[in-house]
Amino acid sequence: MSGRMAGKCVICSAPSGAGKTTIVHHLLQAGLGLAFSISATSRPRRPNEVDGRDYYFLDQEEFLQRVHAGAFLEWEEVYPGRYYGTLRSELERIWTGGHHAIFDVDVKGGMQLKKTFGGNALALFIRPPSLETLAERLVKRGTETEASLKVRLEKATIELQAGPRFDAVVVNDDLQRACHEAEERAREFLNG
Repeated sequence: MSGRMAGKCVICSAPSGAGKTTIVHHLLQAGLGLAFSISATSRPRRPNEVDGRDYYFLDQEEFLQRVHAGAFLEWEEVYPGRYYGTLRSELERIWTGGHHAIFDVDVKGGMQLKKTFGGNALALFIRPPSLETLAERLVKRGTETEASLKVRLEKATIELQAGPRFDAVVVNDDLQRACHEAEERAREFLNG
């Protein structure tokens, strides 16, 4: 990405199950001129997920080839053998289209993007009211085994400590209120 950055970014990060994807969908519908930055992942597609809409699904070899080619703004191995990242081409696509980018990324990815874009990005940390609530939400989602739930909760315990490093923390104890708060913060940032 050379030269002046064309648009702004809104980064939504949270531990898995905190509700960030729902809040991102709300922000996309709020008339803020946002376009979704589709992440790339090496994890298998879940039922109902569409390549190029939900994620760019790459096998591990292709993902790592793109890492070495410098195609990612940020990337990480979130779980063993499961890579996630933000492609530079996504930002170019969004900014060329005259939109601001919105990211739905994990906590480490969010901090890396904020570091990259500085004042050109609003980094929102979506916080669950408690770890117990987070565990209940993950169980309800029905995508976790007992072992994967344990891993996600251990990771969430560490991630929750990162909240103060973001521009704003939105506590998702009431989804409608959390969506409204995120929208107000994004609107103020994008119009500022």
